[in-house]
Amino acid sequence: MYSDQLSNVLRTQLQPLSRFRQFTDIEDAKEKGTGDLFSWNIYSDVEQQGGELDEEQAMPETRFTIKQETLKITEAGNSVPYSRKLDLFSKHSCERVINKTLKNDACKSLDTMAYSQFAKAPVTFAPTGGTSTTAITVTEGATSITNNVGMSKGHVKGIVDEMAERNVVPYDGENYCALGRPTTFRPFKDDLEALHMYVDAGFARISAGEIGRYEGCRFFTQTNIGTKGWTNGKSDEAFFFGGDTVCEAVVEPEQIRAKLPGDYGRSRGMAWYWLGGFGLSHTDAANCRIFKWSSAA
Repeated sequence: MYSDQLSNVLRTQLQPLSRFRQFTDIEDAKEKGTGDLFSWNIYSDVEQQGGELDEEQAMPETRFTIKQETLKITEAGNSVPYSRKLDLFSKHSCERVINKTLKNDACKSLDTMAYSQFAKAPVTFAPTGGTSTTAITVTEGATSITNNVGMSKGHVKGIVDEMAERNVVPYDGENYCALGRPTTFRPFKDDLEALHMYVDAGFARISAGEIGRYEGCRFFTQTNIGTKGWTNGKSDEAFFFGGDTVCEAVVEPEQIRAKLPGDYGRSRGMAWYWLGGFGLSHTDAANCRIFKWSSAA
């Protein structure tokens, strides 16, 4: 980190920002510890729907069920050691450089942990026959269809209609959301004469990575998770979802920590640390909130 001609400008490699994590639901779990289970209740509709009563009819009685989902609290982190001598002779401040690189690592690591729960989506979509540009096949579980066509506006319409038919609550009260790699949405965007983009009045509602809205669905791109390398590379994994997606239980939010100096002050280090857990809010297909655009190969 030292050179007589080293630039004073601090430069780092390009870094993707958080994408999946911004769509999780934060829960306070500060009373929990490593290895503990954090639980939340899911309440069903009543078994018998109410309705009109006759004057002398007794009030009907019904019931509902309670299902409980859980996640495990775990620790996450990473560290970089350095020496006091390196800090003294470096052109750039060690703490400044390490702080920046650790923040980038924490962002990518936690986003990957959130993605691991999105990837458990209990319902998958694939183009019918693997090549249809309009029809989709819905599967509870992993699809058996090899996806061999780019995502089109016909697919998006079918996916959004399926989610509406299942009474999935829109993410923001009005729109569903879709998240995938930029190349996944390229054929879809090319398929449209004009993607319905936001105007100035809507800028305040745009989230990280948002590229536009179509058929009641907001579209976002991500690059934290690599390509799945499907057959012929015509498309790639994407997620469509409404509200109540993934639960993030936070015991201690991500933070930068300094190592206590060792070896009489010569040995130092910095780390990022997070204590919590991620869990899919609805694991059964009947109450699915996250749907995966998928392929068998």
